[in-house]
Order: sequence, then C-alpha cells, then structure tokens
Amino acid sequence: MYQLYIANKNYSSWSLRPWLLLTELKIPFTEQLQQFQNDNFAVFSRFSPTAKVPCLHDGDVVVWESLAIVEYLAERHPGVWPEDAKARNYARCAASEMHAGFSALRNICGMNCGARVKLHQYPAALEKDVKRIDALWQQGLREFGGPFLAGKNFSAVDAFFAPVAFRIQSYGLELSAPAMAYAKTLLALPGMQSWYEAALAEPWRDMGHEEEMRAAGDVVADLRLGQ
Repeated sequence: MYQLYIANKNYSSWSLRPWLLLTELKIPFTEQLQQFQNDNFAVFSRFSPTAKVPCLHDGDVVVWESLAIVEYLAERHPGVWPEDAKARNYARCAASEMHAGFSALRNICGMNCGARVKLHQYPAALEKDVKRIDALWQQGLREFGGPFLAGKNFSAVDAFFAPVAFRIQSYGLELSAPAMAYAKTLLALPGMQSWYEAALAEPWRDMGHEEEMRAAGDVVADLRLGQ
C-alpha cells in the first residue's frame, strides 16, 4: 500500500494535493504525518530526498514532488486526469501553472486553515494572481460544464487548486460568482471536510507559518483547538 508522507494539515498546502487526490479517488494509502519543526531537514530527509513534503513511497519506489506523484498515480489508476483529450490538456496546463506560479498568493496568503485574516493590504501582484485564478477557473467551468474544472468528475487539477479554496476562506479573497461557487464545491468535498477538521484539531503551532500569517494581516478569528 502507498505511504504518503505529509506535514501539518493546517499549513501544508503541498501535502493536501496528493492526499486529497488519493482520498477522493478512493485509492488506498496510509498517511504518515510529520509535524513541522525547527530542523525539518534532519527528520524529513529520512523519508524524502529533498527533505520536503509530500513524498510518496510505493514499496522501494520513492516519488517526491507533487506533480511527479500525480503522474505516478495516473500511470496506475484511472480518473487521475480526465479521459477527454481537450479536458486533459486543460487540466495538465492548469495544474502545472499552479505548481509553478502564483508566488504572490503563496507568499502573502500562506495556507492556515483555522485562521480568518483581514489583510493589511492588497498588493497589485496578489490582485493579478487572484484575477488569473478566477479566469482560469471560469475557463474550465465554461468549457467543460462543471461542477469541477475539467468536467463532472473530480481530478488532479481540482486537487492542485484545493489549497486556494482554503486561502479564499481564510483571507476573505473575492472572486467572481462562478469561481466562488467552485471554491465552495471544493470546500464541501468529504476529503476537504476531513482535512479541515483534522487541521483545526492539531495542537501544534509552527512559528514561521504563524509569523507569516500575522505579517499579512490581522487575525480576526482562530478556530483551532485551544484558541
């Protein structure tokens, strides 16, 4: 059975992507959660050649980087990418764009599932990222009919944008009505609900992530355990 190494669910957007894909497609796997700490390298390098998460183990095969994990799974399981060639092309391009881009969104609005934050400012770079995501989502929903980005079925492209749905919720980001409806569709997925509940219950706090959040804005609510 696959072993998927992840980090704190409250913060780890990269971990969420393959975890959600495996969960929603009902591909059996065992979760191996290792919390962030002062010296991630010493611990994470035991299971990942980059000392980063996520990392998938399949027997003696080790797969690191989220896109590589997705492609590894796609070679072995149906439904990872859409069957329709046009939808599959869109899904791969959009997922790759998410994997490589949107640095302002990542840096300003780091994933923190349990917090609600009012941003200090809304820089032009962040606005550009949000507008591009809005357009990209509307393109997929329009061309392939929804409710997911590449059609009626959840696929890897939706997993790649799942952390954005949490960011929209946490930072109050505003998108068009179709894009907001899609974000709500993601948030309502059983896998997303399970991840969110686990994130709220985590007792750990990573100071680096917490400081980044507070640098971005004022915390108006914290729904996590013990807050």
